[in-house]
Amino acid sequence: MQATAAESNTAPVYKSYNSFDSAKGKVKQLCSLFESANSSSNLATPKVALRPSRSISSSSSFSLSFNNSLIRLPGTEDRIVVYLTSLRGIRRTYEDCYAVKMIFRGFRVCVDERDVSMDAAYKKELQSVLKLKTVSLPQVFIKGKYIGGADVIKSMFEVGELAKILDGIPRRKPGFVCPGCGDARFVPCWNCSGSRKAFDEDEELIKRCLECNENGLIRCLDCCS
Repeated sequence: MQATAAESNTAPVYKSYNSFDSAKGKVKQLCSLFESANSSSNLATPKVALRPSRSISSSSSFSLSFNNSLIRLPGTEDRIVVYLTSLRGIRRTYEDCYAVKMIFRGFRVCVDERDVSMDAAYKKELQSVLKLKTVSLPQVFIKGKYIGGADVIKSMFEVGELAKILDGIPRRKPGFVCPGCGDARFVPCWNCSGSRKAFDEDEELIKRCLECNENGLIRCLDCCS
C-alpha cells in the first residue's frame, strides 16, 4: 500500500519532467530547423559587394560626360556657376538648391550663385544656354562645362568624382562671409537705393533706373565680379 501510494505521488512529477523534456526537445528541433534554413539561404544567396563596382562605373561615366560636355557657359572657365532659387514656393526645388549649396560649401570653393528669383535675367540666360523654354533648378556649370542638376551633383559627390573635378577651383577661408553683401550676392542699387526710379536732370523727369534689375538690386562687386 505504501509503495503504491509513493508511486502515485511521484507519477505527476515524472509526467511533468517528461513533458518538460519533450517540450525542450521540440525547441531544439525548431532551432536546428531555423539554423539549417539560415545556412542554406546563406549558401544560396551569397553576399556580393555591389557598391564599389557601381561606384567605379559611375565615376568613370561622370568623368567621360564632364570631358565630353557640349554645353558651355562662356566666360566661366575659372569658376563654378549654380543657377538656383531662394524662394520656397516649391519645396522640392528649394531643397534641391539648398542641398547643392551645402555640398559646395563643404568643399569651401568659391561659387557664382545666380538666383533666378532675385534677377529674371539669369533665367533667360540659362534658357538661352540650355536652349530650353522650361528649365528645372538647380543647374550647375563647372569650369564652363554643363554638369547637370541636383541628382547629378549628389551622385558625383557620393562616388568621390566631384572632388576631382573641383581641383583647381579657388577656395574660401573657413568662416569667410562677403563683407559687401553678407553672401546674399546682391545689394540695393547705389543709384536709386532700390526704388528703381531715378531723376533725369536733362529731361527733368523721373525714369526707370537703368542700373538695377526688376527688384532694385545689383550684383555685389566684392564676391560676384
